[in-house]
Amino acid sequence: MRAIQVPDTTGPDALEVVDAPEPADGVLFEVHAAGVSFPDLLLSRGEYQLKPDPPFTLGTEGAGVVRAAPADSGFQPGDRVMAMGFGTFADVAAGMPQMTFRLPGELSFAQGSGFVMNYHTAHFALVRRAALREGETLLVQGAAGGVGTAAIQVGRALGARVVAVVSSDEKEGVAREAGAQEVVRTDGEWPEADVVFDPVGGERLHASIRVLRPEGRLVVIGFTEGEIPSVKVNRLLFRNVAVVGAAWGEFALPRPDYAQEVAADLERMIAEGHVRPVVGRRYAFAQAAEALRDLEGRRALGKLVLDVKETA
Repeated sequence: MRAIQVPDTTGPDALEVVDAPEPADGVLFEVHAAGVSFPDLLLSRGEYQLKPDPPFTLGTEGAGVVRAAPADSGFQPGDRVMAMGFGTFADVAAGMPQMTFRLPGELSFAQGSGFVMNYHTAHFALVRRAALREGETLLVQGAAGGVGTAAIQVGRALGARVVAVVSSDEKEGVAREAGAQEVVRTDGEWPEADVVFDPVGGERLHASIRVLRPEGRLVVIGFTEGEIPSVKVNRLLFRNVAVVGAAWGEFALPRPDYAQEVAADLERMIAEGHVRPVVGRRYAFAQAAEALRDLEGRRALGKLVLDVKETA
């Protein structure tokens, strides 16, 4: 089968299209579309917390059609699925059974290709970690990216007033398409918020703390800006605010019942029309390196997708 492999961890430019053996374990599915995510970029540089030995097939999420599955997985050949696993930049991938879910009929393969990581992360951050309540104001940083647009839609589904923070008119259009009720610029004034969803980090985190209302919560998702900031906790003490982490994978992977519970709630949000993944640029199979460079250059609008099959 075709596969995009990392021969050495020097970054996207090293990626190669090779002929590789098909995986043998897990929920095996023919990949129609693969999501391009920040962990893929880190894996290509050897900077992710998991460090497979090169050469390895890239890709951590995707959607397609089941070819074979363990008897106790609940899946049958022909089922449409969306999954997390390693090696999704390939014709066939293996989804982790506890992180493989049926692809709702309302969603395309492209929409499902990045659904699990982005929407489960947003749900975990806003529901379990921040306890976002109906009527509260949610400020979303990095609002035009894949996880940012997911947070906008989950926030709207929870009944929050959602404010998106973006850096350009083009990104404002994406945030509004996702459902943001208000959009502000990164270098402008931001309204007070009860909850801030922050996948950016760096100096942006400090500015986010300043707009938290009393008893406000800032949820740390990641550090796409590159800098991991430090927080002086006296600022949290005297203002009665909180900064909480949301490492979804570490929490959900050992708790399959929790993952299924979240999947059911997200299916409800899909059925009610609140959740529709915003697909950004789509890349041909051989353009995986270009996709990662666009992600690295913060040019991602919506979810970047690698079309493994032309019909994706």
